[in-house]
Amino acid sequence: MTTAAFTAHVDLASRALGGSVSAANDELFAQRENLIRPEPPFFDPHDFGHKGKVYDGWETRRRRDDGHDWAIVRLGAAGIVHGVIVDTAHFLGNYPPFVSVDGACVEGHPSSEELEKADWHTLVERSPALGGTANAYSVDDHHRWTHVRLNIFPDGGVARLRVHGEVVPDPRFLTGTVDLLAAENGAVLTECSDAFYSSPANIIMPGRARNMGEGWENARRRHGGNDFAVFALAAAGVPRHLEVDTSYYVGNPPRWVRVTTVDARTADVRDEGAWHELLPRTAVAPDTRHRFALDTSPAATHLRLDVYPDGGLSRLRLFGELDDASATAARERWSSSRPSE
Repeated sequence: MTTAAFTAHVDLASRALGGSVSAANDELFAQRENLIRPEPPFFDPHDFGHKGKVYDGWETRRRRDDGHDWAIVRLGAAGIVHGVIVDTAHFLGNYPPFVSVDGACVEGHPSSEELEKADWHTLVERSPALGGTANAYSVDDHHRWTHVRLNIFPDGGVARLRVHGEVVPDPRFLTGTVDLLAAENGAVLTECSDAFYSSPANIIMPGRARNMGEGWENARRRHGGNDFAVFALAAAGVPRHLEVDTSYYVGNPPRWVRVTTVDARTADVRDEGAWHELLPRTAVAPDTRHRFALDTSPAATHLRLDVYPDGGLSRLRLFGELDDASATAARERWSSSRPSE
């Protein structure tokens, strides 16, 4: 898989998805939590603190022994890792010349001490890294991981760690009515007409957006047509209610929206006639959370959102229940993807 291909997958480590940095052996110059901030790293050449230059990243002290430094990240959602970006942006004279990445699958909520003793598997062998660079490493592994460990040799600074992959949802949390369109459950963006300001992938992230920058905003249309986004649902299911949230979009929401679905198990997603109209073209208001109860709807695997003629949304939710076949498939994938001890 090429770098361009694996970066199309969600960043499993991102704080926007619920990731956190569980432990690090050292963070004297810059704190470990910066590693998973979703925004690009910032650099102010004039910003100095008591311990030296202030960096938007994780930076350890200079080593005077033969060891190496490390940080453990709990993924926002367990998943299969396809590639890793170790971004050393702005670290030019203090970056680590070599890095490696390990994965672990640990159930529950382990302590940092328990994680240090976990059964770790190599995802990225010790490899060269460059300063001021988004160093990319493909991963050829099909197991499910809950944590990754970034190792830097021997010390230095890393601005961001991106762990791109596929969410493998825990089937125990897919019972009852769930958000079939949630990224943390495994839904993904598959196609969109425009993502000039920000991607439609944002609108299926956890929680409510805190500002307009955390939603989807396309460019202003100066010609005919309309913008759209297509998503693969986390699992096939029967929709029950829909939420279209334009919060923070005060002067730039769509005038109308339309939502359609299709079941790829029984129809061709490329056949426009196979799509079922879940929500007909409906006017939406600025800065408003719209909720729609749905009448009897067929099971679906994909959803298409059309906005007319353009405009932004902060969140889109589709609540429903998995059907029997889909629930069985989710259980089988969860079980088969667990790494052997």
